[in-house]
Amino acid sequence: MSEAPSPAIASDHKPAFAALSLAALGVVYGDLGTSPLYTLKTVLDLAGTTTPETILGLLSLLIWTLVIITSVKYVAFVMRVDNDGEGGILALMSLLGVQKQKRPMIVLVGLFGAALIYGDGIITPAISVLSALEGLTMATNAMTPFVLPAAVVILAALFVVQPFGTDKIGKVFGPVMFLWFVVIGALGAWGIIQHPSVLFALNPLIGLKYVFNGGWTAFLTLGGVFLCVTGAEALYADMGHFGARPIRFAWYSIVLPALVLSYAGQAGILLEGASSEGNIFFLLCPAPLLIPMVALATVATIIASQAIITGAFSMTRQAIQLGWFPRMHITQTSQEGYGQIYVGAVNWIMMILTIALALAFKKSDNLAAAYGIAVSLTMLLTTCLLFVAMREIWRWGLAAAGAVAGVFFVIDATFVVANSLKILEGGWIPLALAAIVFFVMATWHEGVTAVTMALRMRAVPVDEFLADLKTRNIPRVPGTAVFLTRTLDATPPVLLWHVRNNRALHETVVALNVQIKPIPWVDPAVRVAIEQVGENFWRMTAIYGFMEKPDIPALIATGHSRGCAIELDDVTYYLGHETVLHRTDGKGVPWWREAIFAFMLRNATQSAGFFNLPREGVVEIGRQVEI
Repeated sequence: MSEAPSPAIASDHKPAFAALSLAALGVVYGDLGTSPLYTLKTVLDLAGTTTPETILGLLSLLIWTLVIITSVKYVAFVMRVDNDGEGGILALMSLLGVQKQKRPMIVLVGLFGAALIYGDGIITPAISVLSALEGLTMATNAMTPFVLPAAVVILAALFVVQPFGTDKIGKVFGPVMFLWFVVIGALGAWGIIQHPSVLFALNPLIGLKYVFNGGWTAFLTLGGVFLCVTGAEALYADMGHFGARPIRFAWYSIVLPALVLSYAGQAGILLEGASSEGNIFFLLCPAPLLIPMVALATVATIIASQAIITGAFSMTRQAIQLGWFPRMHITQTSQEGYGQIYVGAVNWIMMILTIALALAFKKSDNLAAAYGIAVSLTMLLTTCLLFVAMREIWRWGLAAAGAVAGVFFVIDATFVVANSLKILEGGWIPLALAAIVFFVMATWHEGVTAVTMALRMRAVPVDEFLADLKTRNIPRVPGTAVFLTRTLDATPPVLLWHVRNNRALHETVVALNVQIKPIPWVDPAVRVAIEQVGENFWRMTAIYGFMEKPDIPALIATGHSRGCAIELDDVTYYLGHETVLHRTDGKGVPWWREAIFAFMLRNATQSAGFFNLPREGVVEIGRQVEI
């Protein structure tokens, strides 16, 4: 029997768990938490009627969609599949598609799912901020012309402040969202009191009756119903930041009750006779408190947007580490957390597209038509990967895995089909962006693979290279040279170029191969393997996880402490800088794809910054590679 934790340990753990649960409210649940601002209004517009049967049927669908998709699928099942504590579709893809074996279909599903998240990310800030500011029109119609300009200013400011980091203001995200959930829950309870019979919607049969008796119109409303769970994927994606337990606790104790109360309260006042014109969410708020409520809603939507932006930064870094994105300049904006980063290229592209969407669609009701298709497709792809995880990780039988995953698949597929009806109304926008992102990922990976294969064809064994040095009497000069290489056993191509052009070599040589594995973290004790392969010639292999930042100088210091004859105060790092050319025999990468890869390679962040190399100690050697 294990010992019970000491009182000191127990008291330390409780505040830490509470703090993580509170922080999760600000990062994980921003998107889900602000959905009541526009979801019920959207589904009622699609239904075209506000009869009691319609209101209760739609409310039942909203409640049980939250339960089945979020509580059952994500909280109970998907969050149990983690890649060394990390979640998200890229982490799941790595776990199933790369760690097990090379399976292109698994990789294809994971990459396209990740690309879809980018497509959804540009819509969330626009629709959230617009829906919050539209509450001003409930106070006076005179504010209507100012809603769109104010939304554009807020969105622009949100992206402009990203380079400064959000670590300080981020500490208030959790408390603000806690206040938000308490307020919307309280207002929802007040709405339920107005018409208690709204609680009949807790019966799932009412929702099913509406779907099966409502015909084509009822099916159309499912695209709007899905908006209530558009942030559910964040529960899994942010699992590595907070842990599964705090996320689950926050969901069951605060978020789910508040959302159910809010949707039920809105339905309650409609049943009591309130008008469905305007923003139904703000009808719950007493008139004297309307302006403060709009302010709170605006802050909540800004927090939700911040979470989306931060998530895009984190996913970009994961993709870069796994070799699916060109290297970009990544700035660490806080020393307190690895997740506090800034990716300039992603930030400015998202800003331009988000503001363009706000200006093009003008109202949150219009944007709702473009919202949901990308997320529903991502959820469907996650279900496919979940089935594989059930079979291979949990060792479930085919019948059990097929039954559980099959239920999720049918539900997800239904939402995908319902949302696909919105493609011509704007749903094509996130799909188009996702297709572009996916193409960039695939092109970059194919190009890097082709370059690696081309370099390996020119490989020279180390023994042959060292023998050639002695035969040609190549002088060895004082100091240490570290050559970064993709090769695991042959002489680094950069080293061959160096000797050929300079006719000299440092006294100590280290061939360093850095590998990014499809796991989040690597035990520092097994990070570096060192082998002496010749006279004063050492080979080092370093392994990092996709959530770690390589630090080559620290690796070299580790090698020195383990007996590698390195002069730490006299180290020069050599990198290859490839210029890719199209193969003249026509057997390589298609010319158009090679041209695109070459463009990305020229504009990618150089390796020196990625590996944390000292600028004054780096030499780049240019070389041409045909692919």
